[in-house]
Amino acid sequence: MSTTERPVPRWAYRLAHAIPFLTLPSGLWRLGLVFGSSMGMLDDAGRPAHLIGFGQKLYVVSLTIFSELVALTALGLVSRWGEVAPRWIPVIGGRRVAPYAAIVPAVLGALSLIAIWTYGFRDVFSKEFIPFSSTPWAALMIACYAPLQLWGPSLLVVTWAYYRRRVSAPAVAV
Repeated sequence: MSTTERPVPRWAYRLAHAIPFLTLPSGLWRLGLVFGSSMGMLDDAGRPAHLIGFGQKLYVVSLTIFSELVALTALGLVSRWGEVAPRWIPVIGGRRVAPYAAIVPAVLGALSLIAIWTYGFRDVFSKEFIPFSSTPWAALMIACYAPLQLWGPSLLVVTWAYYRRRVSAPAVAV
């Protein structure tokens, strides 16, 4: 593991590494749908809801993989590759990453995640929420998706640590 120019606070390092685990439970829950379970969800007619066809299953698998990959980008805020682009990347490989090239997308992403999951959970404890066959099934889904509420704020905090390390602190000669 290569080191960063300035030390990463231990708490920021740990939080950045925890972020992918915030998305994991919801991804595993969705994969239950892919493998044929209704996960307790009911359709409009009150029957168990299932994914229909290869396209829906591909979409759910793709969404799960995409979510994990996006969550993994938080590691760049505490890693050397968040300061110098890896050499294998065309055009920018080996070049220094301008701090705001990481900070601006991270802040916009974090704010977007906060908005998405605040909106997504707006009806979670009302009759307007997804119908489930039982309370335990609903509780499982809520428990799997609840960690997503922490994704945006966690990313903001890790981004703040990156900002403090890369922008507000004096540069270290390399």
